[in-house]
Amino acid sequence: MEKLRAEIYVYGIVQGVGFRYFTRTHARKIGLTGFVENLIDGSVHIVVDGTEASLKQFIEIVKRGPYGARVDKVDVKYSQVKNEFVDFEIY
Repeated sequence: MEKLRAEIYVYGIVQGVGFRYFTRTHARKIGLTGFVENLIDGSVHIVVDGTEASLKQFIEIVKRGPYGARVDKVDVKYSQVKNEFVDFEIY
């Protein structure tokens, strides 16, 4: 299966609610690699590599978010995988 990279920006109440840990847990369960980080504007930035099907599954989970989060908007851009990640980390 060919892998893709998704660069995801998540907006809403997504900091201070365990969003990065939620993201890491689900990414690892699905077998994705990459990272998640908080941005200074209050959004969350995710870079994740996986198959098209696994990325779509992950994005649906991200749109839901953890308890206490409110996801208002999710922007996704796809690109080529660079094979630089071996796990999914929180930055």
